[in-house]
Amino acid sequence: MSSLLNYFTDSSAITIFVLLLLSVYFIATFWVFIDRYIIINSRIHSEAKSLKALYTGQSKSVASSSLIFTYLTRVSVPNKAILEAASSDAIRVSTKGLTWLSIIASTSPFIGLFGTVIGILETFSKLSTQSSASLNVVAPAISEALIATAAGIAVAIFAYTFHLILKRKAYELSSLLSSQSEVILSQVNEES
Repeated sequence: MSSLLNYFTDSSAITIFVLLLLSVYFIATFWVFIDRYIIINSRIHSEAKSLKALYTGQSKSVASSSLIFTYLTRVSVPNKAILEAASSDAIRVSTKGLTWLSIIASTSPFIGLFGTVIGILETFSKLSTQSSASLNVVAPAISEALIATAAGIAVAIFAYTFHLILKRKAYELSSLLSSQSEVILSQVNEES
């Protein structure tokens, strides 16, 4: 604990700012992932139940819990345009926040690298005032500077992984909505 306190007291304002920014990124990454994962999973579950009812003939239309339902109530005869609009709108709302995960995944390593460069510059600046610089003096200072890069890479790993997981879940949701739309359109074609 004292070494962590020493690290922060010896660090510059820029290094501390970089680590605080990466901490905010880390929290935002988990917040977006948990929020979107819960929402998309519940929507997938609801749409899967609705599709199963359509496939098994238990229902002639989507369930009232389906994201398509409110769009279908606005038209007398379901058509491809309204079903595509419903699907597109549902995916757009469900995937809100994925752009932030992508931004965090791509920028956090650079922010960490910036912190490391600043840390190394500070180390060399401090070394220039000393009469002799041995490996015993340089190595700990450089290793402390690399903490920012490690933090940036750690944040990027989580953000990129969560982005891919949510992207796959959004694909599942899109597939379920598309299947329901096809079933509904086939029923309309059979009736006409």
